[in-house]
Amino acid sequence: MNTPDELNLIQRLANIPYTGALSDILDERGFRNQVLPPEIQSLEPGTTLAGRALTILGEPSLNMDPETIFLPFLRMLGDVRPGDVLVSEPRDSAAAHLGELSSETAKFRGARGAVIDGGARDTDYIRKLGFPLFARYKTPRDIAGRWRLVDYNVPIKIGAVHINPGDFILGDQDGVIVIPRAEAEEVITLAEQVVATENQVRKAILEGVHPVDAFNQFGRF
Repeated sequence: MNTPDELNLIQRLANIPYTGALSDILDERGFRNQVLPPEIQSLEPGTTLAGRALTILGEPSLNMDPETIFLPFLRMLGDVRPGDVLVSEPRDSAAAHLGELSSETAKFRGARGAVIDGGARDTDYIRKLGFPLFARYKTPRDIAGRWRLVDYNVPIKIGAVHINPGDFILGDQDGVIVIPRAEAEEVITLAEQVVATENQVRKAILEGVHPVDAFNQFGRF
């Protein structure tokens, strides 16, 4: 179940204006492989997403049986909770792993977006729906006879990044970053402090302070 504290944390994450602040903090704390591959990009320029990972694991499959192919995916959609971000490791490059009806369903059930190490289709509709989507590619190919969902809410790995169910996700035009759930509250708090400090640095620079002096004063640049 969602708690008010968890949903509040997601909203605080959404208010962080850029992933770079979070990446720097995670680096400083020893988490140096938390950024997803740069090929995973936003469908719509200017889109951001923030939420909690509902992880999806899949694999190539030649099976055409609707009960085998579609029912597991529909069960996953039925378990979407407010604040979730669908995060998919499809292990496949031959099909669209998200489309119109899936996006509509996920959004209705409270999902805040999707991140796919693979493909999507019906992308004009998804844009109009306003459902944030980060993916590797677009294709009209359906999953039937090409791919199946193996499991969900299990540990997955995209690129060098290990992602567990409930980890926190932030995506913007620079990419997508994963915050381990156990670190989320402290990392988000630190990111809020960094954003405030960088605003002070920016103000000082625009007032004519030398960049070295600004760095020495505020400790960041």
